[in-house]
Amino acid sequence: MTGVSSSPLIRRLRPGLVAAAVLSTAVLATALSAVPAADAGTAAPAAYPGVALAPDGPAVAAAEPTPTVPSAPATAPSTPNTSPFPPSAPTNLTATQVRTRSVTLTWTAATPGCCPVTGYDITYYQAFDDVIYSASVGAVTTATITNYLQPGRQFSFRVAAKDSLGHRSASSDTLTVVTPVTDTGPDTTPPSAPQNLSVGAVTASTATLSWSPSTDDVGVLGYNVYRFDGWFTSTLVATVPGTTYTASLPPATPLRNLYYVRARDAVGNVSIASNTVTLPTASDPPTPPPSTCRVSYRNQSEWPGGFVATVTVQNTGTAPVDGWIVTFGYPGDQQVTSAWNATVGQTGATVTARDAGWNRLLAPNGSASFGVQGRWGASDAPPTGFTLNGAPCAVG
Repeated sequence: MTGVSSSPLIRRLRPGLVAAAVLSTAVLATALSAVPAADAGTAAPAAYPGVALAPDGPAVAAAEPTPTVPSAPATAPSTPNTSPFPPSAPTNLTATQVRTRSVTLTWTAATPGCCPVTGYDITYYQAFDDVIYSASVGAVTTATITNYLQPGRQFSFRVAAKDSLGHRSASSDTLTVVTPVTDTGPDTTPPSAPQNLSVGAVTASTATLSWSPSTDDVGVLGYNVYRFDGWFTSTLVATVPGTTYTASLPPATPLRNLYYVRARDAVGNVSIASNTVTLPTASDPPTPPPSTCRVSYRNQSEWPGGFVATVTVQNTGTAPVDGWIVTFGYPGDQQVTSAWNATVGQTGATVTARDAGWNRLLAPNGSASFGVQGRWGASDAPPTGFTLNGAPCAVG
């Protein structure tokens, strides 16, 4: 096996968000084991050569030298290789084995530019996450990734070559795989990815998602629908048996509102994710229905430490109200001690008044009044908000 060196974690930028690349302080343990190609050597990569420039010093006078005839050198002096030509990008990146916690990669070797290819850098990351993992291998064309892989997750891989002078090639095409949830069966093959996810009908509060069905060697059991914030958090919002889902419009936030879908089979294998779509946000709160009641509160008398007040509730709607409960809160420290024409209770500052039975019916434009007596210490300020059977009422 060829030795492998790991690089620190970095974070990748997300489109549409302000992000910075951050180096992790944790050093990765050995991330993968590499299998050399049949004709590949095992020499370690050459060190990057340093270049030192001779300092410019002041001119110094010297005695006239005695003319001599220099002897011819045995060999011509070598010239440092400063060729700008890097290797070509590796091609045909393929996963020859995908297991719950390992992925074996193979690729076609890069063509050298100016200098011999001494190794390859492999970078990989989990879908819908912002951490990039990387590791370096020698001059091989196959490697097995083991570090940070987990069951039922989607990962993308790329490979780049490097030569003895430190030139680095462009990366290969990206290879995306999804790990199975089990290595022992009976089903280790994930379904195919759903295709053509799109947003259909949109109402004031919902939007309908639809997609093309997936296939599976055993059978697709359903589809997981996820919401992604555009940074690194995915939330499973629903699991549905078919290829449509009506989602509630998400609230407006500084983050993005991306949705994607994965197919799943009976043992829990999930597919590679579909494309992502953006849902409109519920940026404006729904308009509350017009009030159909009005409540007035009048202090009939007040003295230091006590008060008597009358509350009148009016039905301003077009339908009768059969049974009423009026709720309000005292802004001061009032405490109700008795009441009439209603059954009144108080919890903390909240007062609840229920009809007395004989006055339960409020006809359209009809009203009912009840009275309360109580005590106060610091403040006897009147309440400013009322509800009738849970609906807010106009005041006055």
